[in-house]
Amino acid sequence: MANHIITHRDALRHTAARSAVSMGLTVVLTLSLCLIQFGPDPDAFVRAGFVTKSSIIISMIISGLLTAGLSYRSALVMLELALARAELLRISGTDQLTGLLNRRGFDQAAESALAKAQEANVPTTVLMCDIDRFKAINDQFGHEFGDKVLIAIAEVLRSFAERRQMLVARHGGEEFAILMTGVSKERAAEYAEELRQACADKEISNEQISACVTISIGLAGCHGETELAKVMRIADQALYAAKRRGRNRVVRADVLADSIAA
Repeated sequence: MANHIITHRDALRHTAARSAVSMGLTVVLTLSLCLIQFGPDPDAFVRAGFVTKSSIIISMIISGLLTAGLSYRSALVMLELALARAELLRISGTDQLTGLLNRRGFDQAAESALAKAQEANVPTTVLMCDIDRFKAINDQFGHEFGDKVLIAIAEVLRSFAERRQMLVARHGGEEFAILMTGVSKERAAEYAEELRQACADKEISNEQISACVTISIGLAGCHGETELAKVMRIADQALYAAKRRGRNRVVRADVLADSIAA
């Protein structure tokens, strides 16, 4: 296969092997045709026209076989390249620890989902979620347990999002993002509260340590022409407000704005 050709010497060997195959086929076909027509007598007379016709036929057969082989090989190489490219794209958009989308993958998928929501004239809601006191968890129990916390919370978010056809990602560090479309602000707030409670009810443990972990959630919605970055920024502001108000809570950006204005 193509991935075995990794040096110039490999390329020369590959070319020599294919040339030997071509020459061998030519010799075998020529001898076979001569033996069929004239038998094993080396002194038999051969007409010039027959030699010319035989040469043309053999050349066409060899050319056809080589062309078919090269075409098949090229198709395999193209398939390998396409699969490799798809795998690289998947890896580049996936968080290796949790298996969720990473920030890059989420932004690409969310841009597409937001455009479709705007075209269909349905609301879009972004949840920004952050694990409470995650640094203290790492400091107290170690980074290995911290990774276990990230994976456990990611599984809760994944399960929650998959049941409701939402996008979910590890947006960075201990922060996660969820995007939902076609859901009202009130229903989105109910979902956020269900998600917060599901995380709080999740006990995370290993052989020596057991802990319950909470998350804070900021919620922002839009309807119509709005940039994803703007909605994410507003949801992030609501998340920081949830942190300031004591953590383990949901804060809606629209309610936050009303309280500030008042």
